[in-house]
Amino acid sequence: MRRPAVLIGLIGEGVIPSLTPPMHEFEGARHEMHYVYRPIDLAEGEATEENIAQLLWAARRMGFTGLNITHPIKQAVIAHLHELATSARTVGAVNTVVFDGDRMVGHNTDVTGFGAAFDDAFGSDARGRVILIGAGGAGAAVASALAGREVRELVIVDVDLERAEALASGVRGSANGEVRAARLEDLPQWIDGADGVVNATPWGMAAHPGTAFDTELLSPTMFVADIVYRPAETELLKRAKARGCRTMSGLGMAMHQAADAFEIFTGQPADRAAMLSDLQTLVAAEASGNPAPVAPKRGTN
Repeated sequence: MRRPAVLIGLIGEGVIPSLTPPMHEFEGARHEMHYVYRPIDLAEGEATEENIAQLLWAARRMGFTGLNITHPIKQAVIAHLHELATSARTVGAVNTVVFDGDRMVGHNTDVTGFGAAFDDAFGSDARGRVILIGAGGAGAAVASALAGREVRELVIVDVDLERAEALASGVRGSANGEVRAARLEDLPQWIDGADGVVNATPWGMAAHPGTAFDTELLSPTMFVADIVYRPAETELLKRAKARGCRTMSGLGMAMHQAADAFEIFTGQPADRAAMLSDLQTLVAAEASGNPAPVAPKRGTN
């Protein structure tokens, strides 16, 4: 019997080490699909409008089911699509494209992925003040997700105040509460009395060790979330736990965004617990220097 065939690509700069392809292939194998996921790495300077258009055209002609999109073309790809889902439209960025006949539809599962992970970790109760550190691409997705929840006051903090203000302006219309912008240097006055803090900066990654702010500002009543998942426990989370805070690693967001994309591509429900276990195994193997596990043999069609 022929197995359902799914061909997916990941387009962006520096995507070869991504753990998204094996996550998808493991889940495809559980569904007995012939699921092939390939990274399409852009060299520096190749992310031009012409190249984006050609890549989308070629992927559709070659029978790709869809694509994941990452830095630096999450915004630039929008001009080439026929339709945007609400998740992409509200944040002005796309990380998932599905080919629907002659139409290309953009989604943003970073938004839905963070929202699901946040609810898993901390529930959906109303919040007072939440501090978001980082107003870049990842911060935009997190801000959109938080704005759609019961957050009385969202304070977007960045080293670049203009960037923070632009993001605050962009999500203010869809927010359930107040949205403000602040400089990172002014964080102490905003974090006092806050319910929680979310890190949406690269701080904590292997290439950016440390934390984005002085963790002595944290109190045990706060929650602390980090979107970084390599390593699974960042310096921020270690220090937050030591201060008695509830914490959320970036693993949940990474899993949920991949699971949401899998469901968009295939129309099948993802086994999220299994996908989280796969991701934990992949991250642990990477951290230990062991070879990464691979998905079971797909067979032939």
